[in-house]
Amino acid sequence: MCISDLVDIRQNGGYHFGAVPHDVLFDTMMTLRNYVSLDKTQLGGIALAAFEQFKSDYTDWPAMVAGVSRMGDLAEDGEIIVAEDAGRIVGGVVYVGPHKPKASYFDPSWPIIRMLVVAPEAQGRGLGRQLTQACIDRASRDRSPIIALHTSPIMAVALPMYLRMGFIKHSDAPDIHGVPYSIYTRAVG
Repeated sequence: MCISDLVDIRQNGGYHFGAVPHDVLFDTMMTLRNYVSLDKTQLGGIALAAFEQFKSDYTDWPAMVAGVSRMGDLAEDGEIIVAEDAGRIVGGVVYVGPHKPKASYFDPSWPIIRMLVVAPEAQGRGLGRQLTQACIDRASRDRSPIIALHTSPIMAVALPMYLRMGFIKHSDAPDIHGVPYSIYTRAVG
């Protein structure tokens, strides 16, 4: 079966996308939707699985585990978008709108993207890009001229993806448990 580009369809308030084979309308269907509290445990597990590859990079892995596994807590100040494949969560990201609480190294007026995670078995299918675009769409909804994120060179897949999507380095950010981070911004619209 030959697979072509990812397709983004807005339907029932969410984003639906999947690989499009030439002989079938949709081979697999992924859905992006808003987080609900029942997602907390499963999303925390996905976040841990996604960050596991960086275990040896952080000087305090137990502290990272404690923070990453509580990804659902970020719903208090942000909007979590989850990705589902056949009813199972395979990724997520947090969109924190303008003037919402965020780290002091971000301009308070900027919306930001936090904790983009994709389950290891779902990587390589364009899901990170779709989750990032969903945050950019929300920044547009909020009429923000810019959106920001922070990432690290150890994120060898995410950082190049962000750069291809038009993010540029703005400044350095404080290290997180011995790992260097930088702030990246992108114009919205």
